[in-house]
Amino acid sequence: MNLEELLAIQKETKQKRQQKPKQIRCCIASGCLSCGAESVKKSLDNAIKEAHLEQEVEVLGVGCMGICGRGPSIEIDPETTLYHNVTLENIPAIITSLNQTKTSENLPPQGDLNHPFFAYQKLIVRENSGKIDPDNIDDYIAEGGYQQLHHVLLEMTPNDVIKEVTKSGLRGRGGGGYPTGVKWATVAKMPGQQKYVICNADEGDPGAFMDRAVLESDPHRILEGMAIAAYAVGANHGYIYIRAEYPLAIKRLEKAIQQAKRYGLMGSQIFDSPFDFKIDIRVGAGAFVCGEETALIASVEGKRGTPRPRPPYPAESGLWGDPTLINNVETYANIVPIIREGGDWYASIGTENSKGTKVFALTGKIENNGLIEVPMGTSIRTIVEEIGGGVLDQGTVKAVQTGGPSGGCIPAHLLDTPVEYDSLQKLGTIMGSGGMIVMDQDTSMVEIARFYMDFCQEESCGKCIPCRAGTVQLYDLLTKLVERKATQQDLDQLEALCQMVKDTSLCGLGMTAPNPVISTLQYFRDEYVSLLQVT
Repeated sequence: MNLEELLAIQKETKQKRQQKPKQIRCCIASGCLSCGAESVKKSLDNAIKEAHLEQEVEVLGVGCMGICGRGPSIEIDPETTLYHNVTLENIPAIITSLNQTKTSENLPPQGDLNHPFFAYQKLIVRENSGKIDPDNIDDYIAEGGYQQLHHVLLEMTPNDVIKEVTKSGLRGRGGGGYPTGVKWATVAKMPGQQKYVICNADEGDPGAFMDRAVLESDPHRILEGMAIAAYAVGANHGYIYIRAEYPLAIKRLEKAIQQAKRYGLMGSQIFDSPFDFKIDIRVGAGAFVCGEETALIASVEGKRGTPRPRPPYPAESGLWGDPTLINNVETYANIVPIIREGGDWYASIGTENSKGTKVFALTGKIENNGLIEVPMGTSIRTIVEEIGGGVLDQGTVKAVQTGGPSGGCIPAHLLDTPVEYDSLQKLGTIMGSGGMIVMDQDTSMVEIARFYMDFCQEESCGKCIPCRAGTVQLYDLLTKLVERKATQQDLDQLEALCQMVKDTSLCGLGMTAPNPVISTLQYFRDEYVSLLQVT
């Protein structure tokens, strides 16, 4: 494959799409598939054939359209008509409507692309989601896919690439927020011939599905981002570590890797350059602790997925003792647009210390559940009340949980807080990988804290005592509170134990496990006190 061949595929695919005046894009990501999208797409295919419209209408399976709570969703172009909750009974009416002169009462609910849910978003990571067929590499190439890999291999030095990523201000989207350019530069300067890049796709936070949706919708974007990263740091081998609970994402990644190999975009001397790169997939059993870098590396090596003390950091001594770069899915998905548009462009979006956009899985007691991408600095209120449409059944927001089990609950009176790394940390929570759960007025915050502690005690790997025993004791104390058997002494012990687990645990799981308890105690202490046993 050379650039001329890549551009020829791009041109040919675009011309092919333009041959048919109409296109029906049907979401085939997990959210819509769980609501029957596969049957809807098959039915649309059959109906188009029966109506002899094959030469005029193309039905295309595409990735996530975002508003997952109203699936299955389809969009008809060029009119950009969006339909939600599509059923098999709606298909005849949809086919009839293609003729624009006829309408039917049996059409599904129509979406409004000018609604704040869509209008307030800025798509960088998800720019291809809902538009291209994730199973077709030609669709990705038609959108400019793999041109940035060619650009860096033939026109940039590894140091140039790292400078551009550093200039962008991109911080790791896996939760820690470490500067991506600094991490890449650290791995690049390490001695040794063998280095690795790893994509952390072990998304385990309750309520989070950002990485899964990106992988299901645009797998080649991740492969290209990893290849650029590998070139920059001097690696020739990459691994994608993904949990077994994501079978569709695994299937599409496997297919994407095979397609890239077939086109010569992965393997030896890519684009006739000296750069060799291959990617393997490692399927994890679904242990939350394997989201931690050293535990993940141990699992890739075939060992039990438990963390180890740092330093040395993976950048110095990672997979099989070699320098290793680990970034998560969303971080790699940002690389192609950063190279294409430039680091300055990316840095112009967001806030001073949090650049670019952030993808959130917006869930909970809210009207518009789904996947959103907003510029850093967007207020939580805008996300919840405008994009999310507010609480179900005209209820009121009580709190918003960010960062999953490692994060905390933000009370309603702080909803004007901008979404950025530092502002969330000041409130006692974190950005995390991007889960955002909205809670209404009927939610018990003590029950919420107990739910997350139940999760953490189950997911503790057991290697260090503070996490192994501490999370169990915290869960028991919270249960005592919920059952109205706790005393003031138990509440004092709960607070002291939170601090001990936080200060003495070995890895991030234990260090952050008490956060939901600490934040709910900070903002909703009266609920804890009201549950104390009356003596």
